[in-house]
Amino acid sequence: MDRLRTRTALLIPLIGLFAVWTVVSLFILRTIVERQIYAGLASDLAHSVTTYQNLQEERRLMIVRESALMADLPTLKALMTAPDARTIEDGGVEFWKLSGSDLFALFDPAGDLIAAYNRGPAAERSVLESRLQPYLPVQDQTVLLSSHGQIYEVSTQPLMFGDRLKGTPLGYLAVGYAIDEQVAREVSQAAAADVVFAADGKIAVNTLPAALQQDLASQAGQMLKRETGNRRIQLGNEHYLAASVSLSGQAGSSGPPAVLIVLKSIDQATLLLGRVNQWMAALGVLALLVGAFLIFSIARTITRPLAVLVEGTRALGQGNFDYKLSEGGAEEVRELSRAFERMRVQLQTTQKELLDNERLATIGRMARSISHDLRHYLSAIYANAEFMSDARIAQNEREALMLEVQSAIYGMTDLLDSLLLFTHTGRALQLELESIALMIQREASMVRAHPAARDVKISLEGMSTVEAWIDAKKLGRAVFNLLLNACQAARRGSGNPAVTLIVDEDESFIRIGVSDNGPGVPESIRQTMFQPFVSEGKENGIGLGLTLTQQIAEEHGGYVAVGSTETGQTLFTIVLPKSVLLGRKGKADKDSEAAERQLI
Repeated sequence: MDRLRTRTALLIPLIGLFAVWTVVSLFILRTIVERQIYAGLASDLAHSVTTYQNLQEERRLMIVRESALMADLPTLKALMTAPDARTIEDGGVEFWKLSGSDLFALFDPAGDLIAAYNRGPAAERSVLESRLQPYLPVQDQTVLLSSHGQIYEVSTQPLMFGDRLKGTPLGYLAVGYAIDEQVAREVSQAAAADVVFAADGKIAVNTLPAALQQDLASQAGQMLKRETGNRRIQLGNEHYLAASVSLSGQAGSSGPPAVLIVLKSIDQATLLLGRVNQWMAALGVLALLVGAFLIFSIARTITRPLAVLVEGTRALGQGNFDYKLSEGGAEEVRELSRAFERMRVQLQTTQKELLDNERLATIGRMARSISHDLRHYLSAIYANAEFMSDARIAQNEREALMLEVQSAIYGMTDLLDSLLLFTHTGRALQLELESIALMIQREASMVRAHPAARDVKISLEGMSTVEAWIDAKKLGRAVFNLLLNACQAARRGSGNPAVTLIVDEDESFIRIGVSDNGPGVPESIRQTMFQPFVSEGKENGIGLGLTLTQQIAEEHGGYVAVGSTETGQTLFTIVLPKSVLLGRKGKADKDSEAAERQLI
């Protein structure tokens, strides 16, 4: 089959279409049955909700009647005439026991709570007062109230001396019954489903097994807070169809957000699909075996050659131009391999030419920049030397010319040092235990003597006494470059040139920041300023200062950050990790101890 065309080789998997067609047909049949079952469950849920609403209406009427009977008791009215709230609170216990309710509360005519009694954890008086006050004048209705995870259905009645409508108000009575496990079981039996009552987004009571309650809290989501349509959820290993209805939305009730969730087991309703699932599993195994055989038969013609081709193209994408692609498989695959092989050879040749051209271009840019700067410095030295040879030149003029000669020599020295250091980047660091502050002070003294720092105020702040394992020559050069650049930038500013170097440290990093009051970094080079030979706004320089600074910081495990101070000055910061700088000290001590042991 190695000589077959790919189109011919792909005809073989068509044999498996018969098995796939069988599986698809059975799957469609199973889906239709599942949809019918789902529709039946949805109808059952709607019926369950209607059943609860009927039970709820009967419960509401019972609570309203009982609260009305309690409000007509003369002894209770007499108790409400007592001048002391403590007396009313003590006497109200007997009426609460008489009512047999789960919640019993008395309010004065102004709506302020006098006494409250309930079963279980004591209800919060502030919650009772704030949520029941608006409904105290309302009669023949119920209010849903939640406290400590318990839901109460409460009816309020006025306590009147004399006629119920025209008499003197003595206060208000609130009688409530909890929606507890018994209520949940009654609703569950009437609805033939599991039920969950929730208030304020939390489960209050339910008929589910304890092992599934935590799953319900995580799966239900918005169903615990508001009314939702039918949803599929999984509790443990069983699937349910669930719907929630707002309790506060029932006729004649109001109060905090409370919902009833009704759950019907999908798994129990789909037991009739057991045989279908068994047949599906058997056919699936058969299809898997047939598919494995087909895959094995076509591996030699398509899969294996393509895998080899992918490996070759991946190696080519990673820059390995020496990886040769093997030819094998169908005719189209072999043609593709030969095409990639030709492309590999062409890319290898082109890559070599590009590297040579890039190397020549880099050398050319460096040569042009160096020749221009060296010619400028040599011209200045030659011209000033010629002027100094004139006997008519005054002494003060000779000194000025000499300063210009020194400035040119400084420039040439910096240029050659930068080029020399640039060629040494990437080599091993010459580490030594050095004081950061002393290293910075040395570099600052050298910058102050530089002509570019003339008339520039250089301030050193926060000099830390920390010692670290660093390459003092390289890191000093990085600090020197930042200071020199800052001085040059400050002299181009509008105010008195000033440069500030601040050393800051914390538990993790040492930061060497250099700020200046110059015009800032030009937008034209902000994205490329760390690349070699990028420079703008300087009369001289080949653009290696920031490049070297960044490379030296990276060699020490850090980096260079560019930002601004609170006063808007440009700020360059060398950030060095202490874990690298101070960790080298322990490594050096161990190496020293090992060397001493060898000598002994």
